[in-house]
Amino acid sequence: MFDKSEIENQVAEFLLQIKAIKLQPNNPFTWASGWKSPIYCDNRITLSHPTIRTYIRQQLTRQIQEVFGAVGCIAGVATAGIPQGALVAQELGLPFIYVRSKPKDHGTGSLIEGEILTGKRVVVIEDLISTGKSSLQAVEALRSAGYDVAGLAAIFTYGFDIAADNFKQANCPFFTLSNYNALIKYAAENQYISENDIQILKNWRENPSEWGK
Repeated sequence: MFDKSEIENQVAEFLLQIKAIKLQPNNPFTWASGWKSPIYCDNRITLSHPTIRTYIRQQLTRQIQEVFGAVGCIAGVATAGIPQGALVAQELGLPFIYVRSKPKDHGTGSLIEGEILTGKRVVVIEDLISTGKSSLQAVEALRSAGYDVAGLAAIFTYGFDIAADNFKQANCPFFTLSNYNALIKYAAENQYISENDIQILKNWRENPSEWGK
């Protein structure tokens, strides 16, 4: 068995160290959705750090085997889930495919890229879960193509209630290597943020769509 809290803390440490996650409670970011946010996460930066990239690949692989059991294929979600998924598929010696955010507007019009292996049990790989909407669009696309989706694995989640509800409604189990609570705890204990920042960060997570307005 793996030590979940140890992995959560280690991934949180890595993401903060390389600034894949930035915390700016007093100078918030604006997401593409228009939400104001004291946190910004770009896990693609992990790909530039071989030691961290290897750790993430190994932990995703290990937990996929323990949580989901035997699978026959790995699918990445475009775009940031593609390299992470390819690394995991290589580690497991499995076929790899990826799911576009929308079908190609030329050629075959494909939504899923790679050899379609109908009936295969597949695990979907994401880099980040916010509301879960884009992840679950990929899950639905795979199901429509005839795949048996065992579940989804990601590096990090903000832990929004809406995401948990969306995955439950879609009947799609998921896990992440680290999460918002573990990150904030680690950041506070290691002087990445002040005591005052902690409450700001907690308030945002409770109502992100209205925070900062």
